[in-house]
Amino acid sequence: MRISRAAALFTCSCLALSVTACGQTATRQPDSGQLGAYLYGADGNMSNPFGDAFEKQPGVLLGMKGTRPATPLSEEFQGRLRAEDSSLTDFNYAGEAYDAVVIAALAAQVSGTTDPTIVKQHITGVTVGPEPCRTIKDCLAAAKEGRDVAYRGLTIRSGFTDAGEPSTTSYGTVHFGQSNHLDNGKTEYLRAGNEALASTAAPPKTTTPAGRSGAPLVIGGLMSSSLATNKARVAGARMAVKELNAAGGILGTSVVWRDGDDGGKAETAITQIGTHKQAGVHVLIGPSGSAVGLATIPEVVKRSMIMISPSNTNALLSQADDQGFYFRTAPSDVLQARAIADMIMRDGVRKVTLIGKKDAYGEGLIEGVKKELISAGMAGGNIQSLTFEVDGSKIKDAGAVAAAAQQAVGFNPDGVLVVGTIESADVVKALVTAKLEIRH
Repeated sequence: MRISRAAALFTCSCLALSVTACGQTATRQPDSGQLGAYLYGADGNMSNPFGDAFEKQPGVLLGMKGTRPATPLSEEFQGRLRAEDSSLTDFNYAGEAYDAVVIAALAAQVSGTTDPTIVKQHITGVTVGPEPCRTIKDCLAAAKEGRDVAYRGLTIRSGFTDAGEPSTTSYGTVHFGQSNHLDNGKTEYLRAGNEALASTAAPPKTTTPAGRSGAPLVIGGLMSSSLATNKARVAGARMAVKELNAAGGILGTSVVWRDGDDGGKAETAITQIGTHKQAGVHVLIGPSGSAVGLATIPEVVKRSMIMISPSNTNALLSQADDQGFYFRTAPSDVLQARAIADMIMRDGVRKVTLIGKKDAYGEGLIEGVKKELISAGMAGGNIQSLTFEVDGSKIKDAGAVAAAAQQAVGFNPDGVLVVGTIESADVVKALVTAKLEIRH
């Protein structure tokens, strides 16, 4: 079992985020002239594709705000992504997907093989070290010359922990504007975590002759590419493969990319993993959701495949019995729960409804936010927790969601947090139908 760093990250992020949930009290009270509830979201629904679901309800999301793992992406990088997929309107998790591919490839180059049982031992190692390299070209040159590789990419700003995840991260606090799209001018970035938590374990000595074993490296997608919210991360992964090959490839051969879709369901993902295994895939990029990640770890262990997710955030993944085959470039929700609670408390909210989809991601984040709110001084009786069931990327029971929305409105909250992915647009619509007054 991996060594869990979640608790340490949780403690250290107090100073990094300077948040209310670390024990401060809220100083700003709601404007007494305003009525209704502030509307909040989390990474899964704080995106432009989510806003597109409200085409017939202009301005309904105005003022909705939330958090998502985010690092400022340069215009140049965004331009490269658009060249890969011209339909992109959002770049959520694109950087994390790009970094996941690059890290896996560098580990293969350093280990001298594509054998996942060996490559996995070098993945954390290529993110730590005293001499950072920041581009594919420079990092590959270091690897091929036998020098230390300490990749510092788009979102990886310090090394992985022993649990195979970022020791530090960056969150964006994002806001929807009048167009139901994100108002980028209001985005703020907060650092979280602690560089001191980066692994200090020495990687094993390489014994396989470089350039001889198992090339080409084959990387397979395991993301719901049919969902608009996932398009950016698929584009980021594909672009990384192209840029690795433009820099000379891995082990002297071009990296191969194979598309693959997890369908947002564990059963679909397991079938796709089997298909990828038969096609010679060594590394899986995905899955998109934490629940699917937790459910499929035993499968990748059984098949001896590496899985690196750019978007799994559930805290339990830090402690998964993955035999060293699972990694993620997305941060734990231990940090995001604190950031969301801070946002809610800073708005002076005294009574809040938390609605999350019934899976590891939704329930885990809701529970984490509730814990942080109580730690910050909110009475437990002033927190209502509700869930909704999903079937893949769709609401399972619209009637149940409508009933939950009525419960929420009846609770008379001055803040509502909705946790889900693109399907949670139907939850917001149900809240509006139930006559929730949203503060704009």
